[in-house]
Amino acid sequence: MKNKIVLIALLLSPLFLFAHNGSINGRITEKASGLELPGATVRLEPGGRYTTTNTLGLFSFSNLPAGVYTLTINCVGYENQTAVAVTVRDSETSVLRIELAPASVNLQDVEITTSTTQPFQNISALDIRTRPVTTSQDVLRLVPGLFIAQHAGGGKAEQMFLRGFDLDHGTDINLTVDGLPVNMVSHAHGQGYADLHFVIPEIIGNVEFKKGPYYADAGDFTTAGLVRFKTSDALDKSFLKIEGGQFATARAVGAFDLLGNNASRRNQHAYIASEVFFSDGYFDSPQAFRRLNLFGKYNALLDDDHRITLSASAFQSSWNASGQIPERALATGRIGRFGAIDDNEGGITSRYNVNFEHVKNLGNNRLLKNQLYFSDYAFELYSNFTFFLNEPENGDEIRQKERRRILGYNGSFQSETELGGKRLDTEIGIFFRNDAVDDNELSRTVQRQFTQYHITLSDVNQTNAGAYASASWQIASHLTLNAAGRFDLFQFSLESKLDSVYDPRQVTAGVFSPKLNLFYDPSNSVRLYVNSGYGFHSNDARVVVPQNAKEVLPKALGVDVGAIFKPAPALMFNVAGWYLALDQEFVYVGDEGVVEPGGKTRRLGLDISARVQALRHLFIDADITYSHARSIDEPEGAQRIPLAPQWTGTGGVSWDKSEGIFGSLRFRFLGDRPANEDNSTVAQGYFLLDAVAGWRKNTWEFGFSAQNLLNSAWKEAQFDTTSRLQDEPEPVSEIHFTPGTPFFVKGFVTFRF
Repeated sequence: MKNKIVLIALLLSPLFLFAHNGSINGRITEKASGLELPGATVRLEPGGRYTTTNTLGLFSFSNLPAGVYTLTINCVGYENQTAVAVTVRDSETSVLRIELAPASVNLQDVEITTSTTQPFQNISALDIRTRPVTTSQDVLRLVPGLFIAQHAGGGKAEQMFLRGFDLDHGTDINLTVDGLPVNMVSHAHGQGYADLHFVIPEIIGNVEFKKGPYYADAGDFTTAGLVRFKTSDALDKSFLKIEGGQFATARAVGAFDLLGNNASRRNQHAYIASEVFFSDGYFDSPQAFRRLNLFGKYNALLDDDHRITLSASAFQSSWNASGQIPERALATGRIGRFGAIDDNEGGITSRYNVNFEHVKNLGNNRLLKNQLYFSDYAFELYSNFTFFLNEPENGDEIRQKERRRILGYNGSFQSETELGGKRLDTEIGIFFRNDAVDDNELSRTVQRQFTQYHITLSDVNQTNAGAYASASWQIASHLTLNAAGRFDLFQFSLESKLDSVYDPRQVTAGVFSPKLNLFYDPSNSVRLYVNSGYGFHSNDARVVVPQNAKEVLPKALGVDVGAIFKPAPALMFNVAGWYLALDQEFVYVGDEGVVEPGGKTRRLGLDISARVQALRHLFIDADITYSHARSIDEPEGAQRIPLAPQWTGTGGVSWDKSEGIFGSLRFRFLGDRPANEDNSTVAQGYFLLDAVAGWRKNTWEFGFSAQNLLNSAWKEAQFDTTSRLQDEPEPVSEIHFTPGTPFFVKGFVTFRF
């Protein structure tokens, strides 16, 4: 009996010791606004322990023996701070409130720590400010290796390319804004259609991007990667901005702080923003592109433990377009470079959003998040890709149209604990999204007025629900393991309005996606990592239901092996080799109303990124990518994936400080690509230079942006298309393209108050 008592005492002694230990709880906020700062790194000495602040800016260290500790706080874009002589007493909690003042970005402060956050995965407001940006779609160009192309007037969502993918308008990349999904499932123009024009660039606080299918909290379309836009929670100052340039281009933006810096309202922030844009474009036929955006956001920290955020936005756009032109029409002088075969293309679209978020601190490093969102969306697009191929008399003009309502919910529980004396971060989440689409239409039309006949017309109802779990465990002082899994359940419902008999059909399918990631940090300046996991790409309901749910959710298996290192304090590199394999998928071609089998594909490549801070305010960056993409099921010599990018490069020099001169000189390079499966037709690459320059003093800012400084005659979007002109006896297959922007200068003036 005595031995048992001794044994129990020995087993329980650590618990008694911990019970008497103390702890440190703290909150880090921005000095000027009082906003909580998530993602700040807090390091504890002695002991070498670290943590990062959560969404509410909170951090905690527990089980600390009594003594005096030093905390070092680091957050990119803010002054470093060291809290000296933090006294910890047994069974007591020391509470800290720390304010960080904004400061110039300093690459020396970037510390590569053992976490799943990568230094190369964020785009800041500074990056956006020193680039030629007109729409939020342009911000996507800042993602290394991601290229965009506009080919139907300024109002249509851009075509995207990344990691050996022609992503069309969003088939294999997941885009969100404040957690609100951008990709449209079973869209009238095609699966995954992602239109970001409802976001005002000036209110984007930061952008997070990740490549590959390795993240449990991102599901559908996350094969090539994801991009998350985050709007600012508060304004530093209200502002008015006016832009004007060539081609009858004019833009006005205003953002107004509604509460000010009143001390009694320090925990509340609210602002509204508006944007008006017009441009005729550089085409012979004016585009008459109009865009109107309204956005409002309110957030409040209640009782230090609750944070609520409510935002709403309204967006409308209309435009004309000259469409893609065949090379033969330009070569024979039938039209000029900026001319058109059919300049009757264009469209109108709108989107209205309401987004509510609630974050609750449960104590002991636990956090509960809830989000509820709703979108009302309308779309109408007129195109003509083949001219007189199918309809020799009236032409091949088509209309794609739909009305959609999206209702969704995201919830998650996060906690930071210890396992075996090592840090353990866990997150579990649930999600729900329903898309109710009325009159999803593809019709043959004439001059946007007369409908010849419907090709497809249906109502679509699609639901995606499921759950995920993720755990990151620091299994050794320099080694972290992340294991995660996600389950997605889909329900597809389709009702054709062209059938004489009412026969709605519904199918259900599910997919499990495991992930496993490993991070090894031999020092604060070196990280080696291996990311691996399954993702998937959902197929269009108009494909899934007729196929009776066969191969509905083809899987994607990806692996990244890479390193991030800082050989010098002001120099940082990222090198990664990657592999991605996709199973069979069926693709709904919205322009034709038909199904095309995709087959199995394999992609592999190399990403290289470099960042240099040459001087205090002078930054140099470069991103080079190579991708090798092939279809597996096709015969030898016909395995190329049309329009898949191979070599890409972006980079430049930027100078920015709080006052005085600022500017950047940027380059973009996209190499030649196969335009068809046997590479007999090639989509030509291009090299472009863009620039921004200006001057800032007190409340005023003046400047200009210039695109295509060399005035290169480049092709922005290219397709190997079979078409027939009105006087041609036989169809011709060749490159059809949209000419890229010529030399284009735009000036701007900003007043802050």
